[in-house]
Amino acid sequence: MTESTTTAARRGPGPGTLVPGRAPAGGTRGRAFGGPRAAWLLAAVVVLALLAGASLAIGARGLPLATVWQALTAFDPANGDHAVVHARIPRTVLGLLAGGALGLAGAAMQGVARNPLADPGIMGVNAGAALAVVTGIYVFGVGSLSGYIWFAFVGAAAAAVVVYLIASLGRDGATPVKLALAGAALNAGLYSLMNVILVSSQDTLDRFRFWQVGGIAGRDWSVVFSGLPFLAAGALIVLLTGRILNSLALGDDIARGLGQRVGLSRAVTALGIVLLCGSATALAGPIAFVGLVIPHAVRFLTGPDYRWILPFSLVLAPALLLGADIIGRVVLLPGEVPAGIMTALVGAPVFVWLIRRGKGAGL
Repeated sequence: MTESTTTAARRGPGPGTLVPGRAPAGGTRGRAFGGPRAAWLLAAVVVLALLAGASLAIGARGLPLATVWQALTAFDPANGDHAVVHARIPRTVLGLLAGGALGLAGAAMQGVARNPLADPGIMGVNAGAALAVVTGIYVFGVGSLSGYIWFAFVGAAAAAVVVYLIASLGRDGATPVKLALAGAALNAGLYSLMNVILVSSQDTLDRFRFWQVGGIAGRDWSVVFSGLPFLAAGALIVLLTGRILNSLALGDDIARGLGQRVGLSRAVTALGIVLLCGSATALAGPIAFVGLVIPHAVRFLTGPDYRWILPFSLVLAPALLLGADIIGRVVLLPGEVPAGIMTALVGAPVFVWLIRRGKGAGL
């Protein structure tokens, strides 16, 4: 046993680490505040349902909830209000899917990297997807959102692999700090390359700029259906990794001692993350802060147990995205502010508040 391993064993697990057979560090606070976690999860589902209804009712043309219900249960093609409701349904569904994907991907990425700042945006995954989409537009002339998804997958996967390889260099391997630094460096480099392409091609810039800010407006059912299989596959993979992420949170050596095949576990979880990030980024653009803020907020209710963090993130992340989208529709009437901008405006202060409180986030 090396000196560093001996020191780590003497210190014990870090704060917020889930240890088999022991109450989680900080877990008393999470249970006292959260109470029965299943009840809080049900409450989160109710909040999400209310926001989905509000997404159908609120906009440049506001509608009463009774009209929304009539449009859903007894649609009249000749009724203009009903037509407005049905035009907002794909937007709302995409907000649910993209938000859930970003929340799950952020929570899983923080677990795999053992880094509370891990996020598809910070770790370079969104930047890889964005650069691949720009390349597809510039080189191959791709012009549809359904076509972006394949390039986004390749870019997201390549960025994730490169970040891990860079962080693995050196004696200590891929430590949480090195992963964050490698991701930040790659993120800056990829966006620089993307800007070089955009500056040199006005046509590519014109096609890309509306997608770049991130948003769920203007999408139709063809876009939703093209990404649904990948989102479902990624969500299924990640939701099944709760126990794996709990083991990885203890460190690689302890995880191996608990019977985990660390390399395979990380690879499987990374596959789910790439599917979620690639599809969400292709469909809604690079939306920031959702995958970073929500897992931290969730830990106030769940503690460090990823078996609960993942489903809570799946529910609360789309609630944040839909809420931001609703605010963006009415804050500058008759125009709109894209959801990607609103999530940054809403998410940044919330994240600063979470850091200052320093509770449940492992910071």
